[in-house]
Amino acid sequence: MTPTIKDVAAHAGFSIATVSRAINAPHTVNPVTLDKVRQSIDALHFRPSPLGRQLRGERTRLIGVILPTLANPVFAECLQGIDELASAQGYRLMLMTTQYDAERERHAIETLREQRVEGLILTVADADTHPLLDELDRAGLLYVLMHNDTVRRPSVAVDNRLAAYDGVRMLIAHGHRRILMLAGTLAASDRARQRHLGYSQAMQQAGLTPAPALEVDFNAEELSPAVLAHLTSGANRPSALFCSNDLLAMVVMRGLRRARLQIPHDMSILGFDGLAMGELLSPPLATICAPNREIGCAAWQRLLARVTGSYEAMSETSLTLTLPHSLREGATIAAISNRNEPSPLRASATVERPFA
Repeated sequence: MTPTIKDVAAHAGFSIATVSRAINAPHTVNPVTLDKVRQSIDALHFRPSPLGRQLRGERTRLIGVILPTLANPVFAECLQGIDELASAQGYRLMLMTTQYDAERERHAIETLREQRVEGLILTVADADTHPLLDELDRAGLLYVLMHNDTVRRPSVAVDNRLAAYDGVRMLIAHGHRRILMLAGTLAASDRARQRHLGYSQAMQQAGLTPAPALEVDFNAEELSPAVLAHLTSGANRPSALFCSNDLLAMVVMRGLRRARLQIPHDMSILGFDGLAMGELLSPPLATICAPNREIGCAAWQRLLARVTGSYEAMSETSLTLTLPHSLREGATIAAISNRNEPSPLRASATVERPFA
């Protein structure tokens, strides 16, 4: 049976984190400790060639970055934050994209490991159940996730559920009662699932009935006729749409215009991401803003602290770091007067705000 880093740690009498530092950043480890780890590696024949070279002190100063796409400016903004800090601190980056495809994710990780990266910054479809992350843990390759809302793994993100809750409450405060959420495939994104939970919580606490998310192709540049008909026909069509990301909101706005609907007079729109280009639209997009560049910077800082062995000295000892979100009102939300019904917000005024 092939030995793992856990076996090496048990044999040497040290933690997995200490053995990982000995493998990935030997210059940060006490010489006596490093010697014991090397002896255990030799005894167990734990000899992956890239790691063996690193044990001889040959650092690559190369960090791998794995993102779903650069077509979405969210990830480009994160990458900008990473690149600025990496360049300033003398590190190189190697970037790969995956389109949320499991085989491409596996290929990207294998390729970057072959290139002897000292750590990874990545975004995956579902952090809590991702088998490749379990493999990285067993192999001792250090990583930090971005935008993955998880408590089990090192990550930097916003609280997607709370952010969506706050955004939908803003729609409700404007008098909207028929609010529908649009998203890509929920099974492909832990973030979208958390956002739908926040939507549902806001609706329920206002005495409203949440609807299942309307799932659409997140790569589509146009709304399908069936989706457009669902949004625009019938007496009970929604008065407001909460889109799980800004790019989807832009696609929706274009589709509604082609259907001769006016925004926000006929339909209010709320996005999620806070992309700068949303402010250039007419009307400017209302959105929930995530600090994408800051998320990239924080992910870099936390990964570098792990790689250099200073992670334990960081002020935040939690695996996860949650950065604050904000709301940008834009001009795509119109107020609705519900004269014949009590305000949903007044009806639920005694209910505590969750996730604060």
